[in-house]
Amino acid sequence: MSRIHTAFEKGKAFIGFVTGGDPSIEKSEEFILKMVEAGADLIEIGVPFSDPIAEGPVIQAANLRALAAGTTTDRLFELTASLRKKTQVPIVFLTYLNPVFKYGYQRFFERCRQCGVDGLIIPDLPYEEKDDVAEHAGAYDVDIISLIAPTSEDRIRRIAEDAKGFLYVVSSMGVTGMRSEIKTDLESMMKTVRQYSAVPAAVGFGINTPDQARQIAKLADGIIVGSAIVKLCQQYGEDAAEPIYEYIHSMKEAIKGK
Repeated sequence: MSRIHTAFEKGKAFIGFVTGGDPSIEKSEEFILKMVEAGADLIEIGVPFSDPIAEGPVIQAANLRALAAGTTTDRLFELTASLRKKTQVPIVFLTYLNPVFKYGYQRFFERCRQCGVDGLIIPDLPYEEKDDVAEHAGAYDVDIISLIAPTSEDRIRRIAEDAKGFLYVVSSMGVTGMRSEIKTDLESMMKTVRQYSAVPAAVGFGINTPDQARQIAKLADGIIVGSAIVKLCQQYGEDAAEPIYEYIHSMKEAIKGK
């Protein structure tokens, strides 16, 4: 069993996302440790990619900044190995299938295990086509995190029954980004998910305020926040550590006891 289950042991989990290498590998490590200090229960590190089709403009821009700074997959593995000397917080990578395929499935997941990556989110990997990737991941004890979207409908049962680590429930149609309202019938989605899976389910896409976090935490086992954190990286650059800490602390406080 991977470390991921520990994120949900003490109540509602806060899962925070950063784009690895934005603005630098060194600063990513500093920011991630601040996130953990602020109460983040699981860290999601985005592997920068030139065509991040699931991402909105904030994270797209972060991908370009990280690539321009010389970030590579190998450097992110080195980042994770360094973090593992300082924290045992669960870490998952978010990447697209092409970088994993190009790296080589066996080599990629072997590196995940060596460096302490617990799971992988691949937004452009359809559930029906994940068997080959999942087989290689399973051989190295890496969880492939499944996504459930509002359009999943009758596929929710199959995805939920086969889930590993945690389920990523997508709150809204479209790409990532902060939203003033989340109108999806999450209560109905979560009811279906819980009917078919005992794996924790966390909701992401659009969550950015303590009030949104509080409301969604009543339904889910955790919340996932990305664009709001990445925007702080954009706004404050190398000085983003304290703003990130304050923001995550406020979000974590909002979901306590829900």
